[in-house]
Amino acid sequence: MRRRSAGPVGAARQVGPGAVERAQDTAGSAHGDWLTLGRDGRLSLYVPTDGGLLRWTETTVGGPAWSGPHFVAVAGLTHLTVTQGADTYVHFLGRRERERADGALGVDVVHAIQYQTGLAVTEWRSLGNPHRDREQGRELGAPVGAVAADGTVHVFVRNANGGLALRRESPTGKWRAWEDLQGSGIDAAPAPIALAGGRLEVCAAAAPGMFVWRQTEPGGDFDGPRGFALRPAPGTVTALETGPDRATFFWTDADSGGAAAWRAGDWPAALGGSPAGHPYASLRTTVDGYDCVVLAYRDRDGSVVLGMGGTENEAGGFWWYALAESCQGVPALARDGRGRVVMALVGPDGAPKVARQEDGAGLTLARWHTLAY
Repeated sequence: MRRRSAGPVGAARQVGPGAVERAQDTAGSAHGDWLTLGRDGRLSLYVPTDGGLLRWTETTVGGPAWSGPHFVAVAGLTHLTVTQGADTYVHFLGRRERERADGALGVDVVHAIQYQTGLAVTEWRSLGNPHRDREQGRELGAPVGAVAADGTVHVFVRNANGGLALRRESPTGKWRAWEDLQGSGIDAAPAPIALAGGRLEVCAAAAPGMFVWRQTEPGGDFDGPRGFALRPAPGTVTALETGPDRATFFWTDADSGGAAAWRAGDWPAALGGSPAGHPYASLRTTVDGYDCVVLAYRDRDGSVVLGMGGTENEAGGFWWYALAESCQGVPALARDGRGRVVMALVGPDGAPKVARQEDGAGLTLARWHTLAY
């Protein structure tokens, strides 16, 4: 994979107890893959805070000890999304608000990269705004992202007209101009996915039902939006690759209140569970020798729920477990360097917590460990 040239690099710095207060002022977790596994087998965890983000990193493969928090500064962020490519580089996307010289509020999208576990983050670079009109620009949604198999970054955002805008890298690493992918009335949180074969797909809840955009070939144009008469609740759609070059989309059904799964060319399947108000954390892994999908979410009273079922075998049943934990925002799921499932959440007090899959049969989480400030 090619390595992007990084301009001036700002080292993260250790912070003390004041970070707790800053974290409590935020909306909880970041969006996307905010628990990541590095090339060296160590996990990192990222939480937005006033003036930037906080990072914790495992000190050894498989834990249990973590270093941090380390503070990475970026002023004016209103939203933070974390995404990771197959090359393990971690990409940070933010929606930033700043007062301009004339006193007016300006909004842009910013991007930074962490190339190696626990090391410095590159400078934050502006990707601009798809709207030239300043008032329209202030209506810009929060950016979400996906990294194609060749390492090119794709940034998607709902524009002021309710459609989908895209800015992406070219194979040379330079950023292309903003593209208008059309659509109308879409949700503020579209769900992109980078498939192992090189293509990307994007799903978004919308006023008419649901829209899907599909890349025609790796690096090619996006076909769509194609509308479907499905009813995802806004803010709940998640995508996961469940077969070769095949995505399954998960969401909370607006009518039943339970989870649903759908793949192109198939019927939607009801998975049960209680209503989620945010996207699901999703992970594909092996449990007791079976290929499984694991989902986690925050229900409407703030409690954390964990679910599991066979990959692309929704008819075989999906099992949900209410955990004795509450959280802000969206939980995160990943596998650690020893292959164990790890869940992370941001507690009501703003402190991040992690729990690992116990050794042995099934998907049972061991005790929760609160990360130190």
